[in-house]
Amino acid sequence: MSRLTRRTMILAGAAGLAAPFVARAAEPDFRLKFGNIVSGDHPLNLAMGRVRDRVAQETDGKVTIELFPKNQLGSDADMLSQLRSGALELFAQTGVLMSTLVPVASISGIGFAFPSYDKVWEALDGPLGQHIRKAFEKANLVCMERSYNHGFRQTTSSTKPIRTPDDLNGFRIRVPPSPLWTSMFKSFGAAPVSIPWAETYSAMQTRIADGLEQPLIGLLVDKMYEVQKYCSLTNHMWDGFWVLANRRFWDRMPPNLRDIVQRNIDQEALVQRKDVEQMNATLQSKLQSLGLQFFEVNNADFRQRLVSSGFYQDWQKRYGDEAWALLESTTGKLG
Repeated sequence: MSRLTRRTMILAGAAGLAAPFVARAAEPDFRLKFGNIVSGDHPLNLAMGRVRDRVAQETDGKVTIELFPKNQLGSDADMLSQLRSGALELFAQTGVLMSTLVPVASISGIGFAFPSYDKVWEALDGPLGQHIRKAFEKANLVCMERSYNHGFRQTTSSTKPIRTPDDLNGFRIRVPPSPLWTSMFKSFGAAPVSIPWAETYSAMQTRIADGLEQPLIGLLVDKMYEVQKYCSLTNHMWDGFWVLANRRFWDRMPPNLRDIVQRNIDQEALVQRKDVEQMNATLQSKLQSLGLQFFEVNNADFRQRLVSSGFYQDWQKRYGDEAWALLESTTGKLG
């Protein structure tokens, strides 16, 4: 062991005093935690990883974004609470799940409304999206302009194929905690069970529910093919993520730094949308190789059941005529 002299102590002390200045110089001015519920290898988080890298470069390290995927910061409800309190700076969540705070946010998830991705983006990049973002602003949240893609949702089962609306009668299906999902599947005569996504795999194992509904990418990255046997290509609902910021934190950032963050998030959303479309177009064969059996269905039969049950009329009243008109300006008449 080397002998500690007075001179080495002085030198060590001087180095210790200098070090904090070096550390402070390397520290970012603004650190943004980004939380979400999907896996780290989901296209949402891969895209936000690219945003993180470009923002750090373009701001010379003044702004850093840290990713916390797959409920690392708690459930979706936990993270929403953290976002509103300021404990979380950035949060990505689907419009349907955000409807507990902003009811109109779920309108993009209306069953069998959008026939294609083109119609989705026409609506959400247009007047309907503007209407939704204004509603987020009234809830004191900042909503980025471009939404991220999760894909059209499909119906899976561990007990039987779902080929017609009648096959859903009495069927115990896992749905997220959302009135829209519950209402839609009740219109088919199903018995929806609201379960947070983080608990869904174990719920399928223990047969709390017999099926679920998810985009193909969700079935793959969270290995739901291990606990499901059949997948019906219902395309019953489009699903995607809004990226939201805490208003107080956002307003503290200088405008030039805010612009860099928002520009990169919005630009990367356009890339991510195409990535998910391409992935979902090829995932069926991958999931088939893993044991999931696929079935085509007549989507018009399912939509007609929603019409006859009064589903669309009910939700038009809930959203109001203005929002519903903006939706139908893209989708055409629903009810």
